[in-house]
Amino acid sequence: MLRAFGALPTEERVREMKPRDYLWCALHMALDQEEELERLCPACRSEAAGGRCPICGGLAVESAAGENAAFDWERFQRLARGETE
Repeated sequence: MLRAFGALPTEERVREMKPRDYLWCALHMALDQEEELERLCPACRSEAAGGRCPICGGLAVESAAGENAAFDWERFQRLARGETE
C-alpha cells in the first residue's frame, strides 16, 4: 500500500498511521478499483478482471507459483521414514 502512495516506512507520516488508517486506505483502493471496472463495457470488464503479467502484459493463469518443481516427494517420504538412500 505504501508503494501506491509513494511513501517509505521510515517517513513520519507513515509512522503516525494507525491500523485503522491502513484499513481505510485499503478499502478505498478496492472501491476505486471496483468503480473503474464498472465504467467498462462487459467485454472489457471481463478482460480487465483477468490478471495480467506485470512484465509482458499477457494473461496470468493459475500456475504452480510457490511450488518447487524439482522437489522429490518420494525421496522426502523415504527420508522421513528414516530410510537411507
